[in-house]
Amino acid sequence: MNNITTKIRVWDAPVRVFHWLLVLSFAGAYLSAESERWRLLHVTLGYTLGGLVAFRLVWGLAGTRYARFANFVRGPQAVLAYLHSLRTKLPQHHLGHNPAGAVAIVLLLLASVALVASGWAIYNDVGGEWLSELHELAANGMLLLVAVHIAGVLWASLLHHENLVRAMVTGQKNGAPADGIRRTWAALAVVLVLAVLGYWWLQWQSAPDAITGPVSTASAKYSSHDDDD
Repeated sequence: MNNITTKIRVWDAPVRVFHWLLVLSFAGAYLSAESERWRLLHVTLGYTLGGLVAFRLVWGLAGTRYARFANFVRGPQAVLAYLHSLRTKLPQHHLGHNPAGAVAIVLLLLASVALVASGWAIYNDVGGEWLSELHELAANGMLLLVAVHIAGVLWASLLHHENLVRAMVTGQKNGAPADGIRRTWAALAVVLVLAVLGYWWLQWQSAPDAITGPVSTASAKYSSHDDDD
């Protein structure tokens, strides 16, 4: 029986870039939500969040082994079995996402979709006041899910004696050499970063005059929204 383990590649570069850009986008959008001055930032990060989630849905179908939903999304029985194992001396260990963590990830993606869709509708005056309540509910629900996710990551790190946060930075975990992914898709990760930065740059060009100088179409749009309020 061969129990030799070493550092292997588990998380490809696009998954890691997606993860940290999602963290940045949600945190920035949440913190700028109540400020009229930072409305462009809020909208930009919100749309970025939507684009990132769209990418992750595609990559969850066509990505590397541990990025695919088929690898980690399981039914209720698997989730309950995993949670039950945490009370034993031999808890289940998963090289990729564990079944309970998968539930949090799916819920985070669904909350992101609800958050972006309701935000788009509000910004474009589609629907009624209930959308504002839905948007706020989705944002707070996502914040709660993030807190649960962080707690789960810290708990699993202690339980399995591995640094899961570092793994999402380096992409590496301890495992059998045969279980590692062969390719990290670094070039795709670079394209993803450039696409996000390019979109931010375009948004910056249409920023209000208080930030960049000339009054733009976007600035006028924001002003009209303010007048309506």
